[in-house]
Amino acid sequence: MTKLQYLLCLFLLFILLACSEKRAKTESTNLQFDLERIDSLDLDILGAPLLASTNESKHVVFYDFPSQEILITDKGGKIQHRFSKQGDTPDTYGFMMELPILWGEDRIIIIGLNGIFIYDLNGIFIKKIEHVESMNGGGFMAFSGKTAKIITLEGKDYLLMKSLRSRDSFNGEQKFYDTYKALDLVDLETGKMKDFGPFEAGSKFLDGKGYIESDYAPAYAVSGNMLYLAHGADPKVYIYDFSTEEAKLDTTLQLTITGFQVVEGADRKEFSAGTITINGGTPAIRNIDTIDGKILIHFYPGLDSEKMEEVEVLWTAGKEEEGEALYEKIENEVKSGILIYDEKTLEYLGELIFRENINKDGFASDGEFIWMEKIKSNEVEEDFLRVYKMKLTAK
Repeated sequence: MTKLQYLLCLFLLFILLACSEKRAKTESTNLQFDLERIDSLDLDILGAPLLASTNESKHVVFYDFPSQEILITDKGGKIQHRFSKQGDTPDTYGFMMELPILWGEDRIIIIGLNGIFIYDLNGIFIKKIEHVESMNGGGFMAFSGKTAKIITLEGKDYLLMKSLRSRDSFNGEQKFYDTYKALDLVDLETGKMKDFGPFEAGSKFLDGKGYIESDYAPAYAVSGNMLYLAHGADPKVYIYDFSTEEAKLDTTLQLTITGFQVVEGADRKEFSAGTITINGGTPAIRNIDTIDGKILIHFYPGLDSEKMEEVEVLWTAGKEEEGEALYEKIENEVKSGILIYDEKTLEYLGELIFRENINKDGFASDGEFIWMEKIKSNEVEEDFLRVYKMKLTAK
């Protein structure tokens, strides 16, 4: 499948039915930020590996789509462990719903349709946690470094993940928007789950229209006892006082992003139960992280809808090369980057626009450094994936 097909295609996958707002401070310093290259790793493999996760340990995790292998390397790129879980066996996670998550130094978590599975680095099964609801299907978009997160609350590790619950509704019903929660907090010892993150008052997703999953896909982070949550195409970050039992809304950051496209909802009659639709070109807050006392908000402004109609016309007419060329031109005009706020004062510090030679879809963080893939050359065949280790710096 070409990149154009990936981004234009609407993935239809069947599933089982499937405080007052306070504004943050507006003062800003508007510093200039850059990503300083500290080091890099080269993953030598024929395939299509994608950076999945890393942490403060010595490991980096990748997922290779052609082989469906999980690859664990050291931070120099040397493969130390690799495994795949296919077939009809008790330790098979099924269709992957999130990229693999590195837990500590010696465990991998994979969220699939069959449940939440915990393995050691060699792929030896350790534990399975059942989903709250039975699942017959689903879908997700794989972006470099974007996956569920291991967090620590009250001295204990938890898994914070995108909620996969349907709550006996679908996105063509009012009930869906009234009961929606973006996240599930998973107790990795007991398997108990609690959901958080509704559409708050004033959310664009409470306007009476219908929206597809990629419109409201969550981005989130936890630092200390604060939860930072954004709902996809709605350019706001909700900040909560967070514990294992509740999330209490404290502050809302209203983001200003140049060129951020507006997602228009559709008539809910156009939606049907049992289907899920994903559009890879929708504008979104894709990821949130905290490093060195700063909140990093990764944004993707989205593809211009009017220009994309021209691409679709070419594609429908069978003019694939022309459509691909126009798409590449439109995509190159999109300026993805990171908004940076002070974690204590919520003061806006500045913006970083990604360089042209890196994968703008996402990044992984180990709590100190940012890890981003280098875009492969179109002119020279490369049988490796290069990942840069970078430090956020202010000029």
